[in-house]
Amino acid sequence: MMKKFLIALVASLALFYASAARADLKVNVTQGKVEPLPIAITSFYAAPGGDATLAQQLPQVITANLEKTGLFTPLNPRSFIQDPASLQGGPRFAEWRAINAQALVTGTVTQGGGGKAQVEFRLWDVYGQQQLIGMSYSTTQQNWRRIAHIISDEIYKRLTGENGYFDSRIVYIAESGPPQGRIKRLAIMDQDGFNHHYLTDGRAIVLTPRFSPNEQLIAYMAYYNKRPRVYLYNIDTGRQEMLGDFPNMTFSPRFSPDSSKVAMTLSENGNSEIYVMDLRSHRSLRLTNNLAIDTSPCYSPDGNSIVFESDRGGSQQLYVMSANGGEAKRITFGQGRYGNPVWSPRGDLIAFTRIYQGQFYIGVIRPDGSGERLITSAYHVEGPTWSPNGRVLSYFKEVPTGPRGEGRQARLYSIDLTGYNERMVQTPGDASDPAWSPINP
Repeated sequence: MMKKFLIALVASLALFYASAARADLKVNVTQGKVEPLPIAITSFYAAPGGDATLAQQLPQVITANLEKTGLFTPLNPRSFIQDPASLQGGPRFAEWRAINAQALVTGTVTQGGGGKAQVEFRLWDVYGQQQLIGMSYSTTQQNWRRIAHIISDEIYKRLTGENGYFDSRIVYIAESGPPQGRIKRLAIMDQDGFNHHYLTDGRAIVLTPRFSPNEQLIAYMAYYNKRPRVYLYNIDTGRQEMLGDFPNMTFSPRFSPDSSKVAMTLSENGNSEIYVMDLRSHRSLRLTNNLAIDTSPCYSPDGNSIVFESDRGGSQQLYVMSANGGEAKRITFGQGRYGNPVWSPRGDLIAFTRIYQGQFYIGVIRPDGSGERLITSAYHVEGPTWSPNGRVLSYFKEVPTGPRGEGRQARLYSIDLTGYNERMVQTPGDASDPAWSPINP
């Protein structure tokens, strides 16, 4: 199914940089609160035969992507002096400086062969009076949103020095129904909430979906015939299969970085241990062995270590061990309970949920246990997941509803790693347990 979403993408113009007397235009994303960069994103020019609607839609999505990061301030198009047609001869930089634009995005849509559209975009440094990027893509009409996300990623990368995350998706649990009889389905969407569709029909409760790093697979837990088991869902084919016929409950799956293994929890006689299964041989290996509850394993990006939660020390805390098992090192020592650990794609931080004095928190900590920092809190906030570039966290919040708090409402949110710029992610209904995909292949 994913392959149907892929674009016939042709990068026909190379990245090129011109020399300039002033310092290179850049957004510093290492600070806590960043002063957003003023950027002008014009309507694209529809050449004769080009799709005029597409020329309007593309910059709208690019604008929305960049604005929601909190790193950019898109300027009001009503302030633009130069129109898309005249920009074909190049920007009149003095006019863009007059409205305080520091960066400028322009583009052209032309008619391509085979019913496809040819989309070109250019990123300009207004004060340096130079072009920073020029690239071209070929796409069908139904995939135009992905072109906008790819362009957004290129702009983000050039102006921040970090990889973008717009050309990615989120799988999550779509919830509906009363609190005592919730229907929970797998759902998937673009990271901005568009192209939404359901993957399962709701006849079985599903939980904790997790993306494979480099294949079109989702691991999740499902209650089929009242038996909780880990399953794999193939996005391309829609096929679902149970991951091993274990005699007892399996849950909390996570893929290894190379997608060849799945670490998960197996519960037997009230004791939960961490296992790993090789997806090729279907052989399983037990990694922990004690009377404590060990669960929620997550691999480091290099595949050498696993972080997990355990109450072996008397309270629910986070531990790190070798990916082959063995001795585990405790990395959290704060009051309350720690859970839901997930390693950043950069490898430098581990996100977690902390519960203390009736309040939920999302926080991050270094793998050696130093630098713990709480990012956000709420009545119930849980399930952190990292954007592909490790810059943004998504999670869900749940709040009571009704006169006596008998109902509930759950929504997805995102927040910058610094703790700023929290925003709700649009979904058709209640949503929980998000999992961010890698950049689309």
